[in-house]
Amino acid sequence: MGLSKVIFVLVVAIIGWVVYKKFVADAIKLARRNEEKRKATANGASGTLVQDPVTGEYRVKRADEA
Repeated sequence: MGLSKVIFVLVVAIIGWVVYKKFVADAIKLARRNEEKRKATANGASGTLVQDPVTGEYRVKRADEA
């Protein structure tokens, strides 16, 4: 087995590992979001309130916020 084949296998393995990690991270994020939605519908909530640190007022949490 030549050096070029070894390098090719290593590159493919690294790319596969990166894709796998991205897939797992996306699956965890999706599961967390679904769990939050399930809890919200179970108790009848229409949204999560967060406090603005500057004004102190509460507002509904946006979907893109962590």
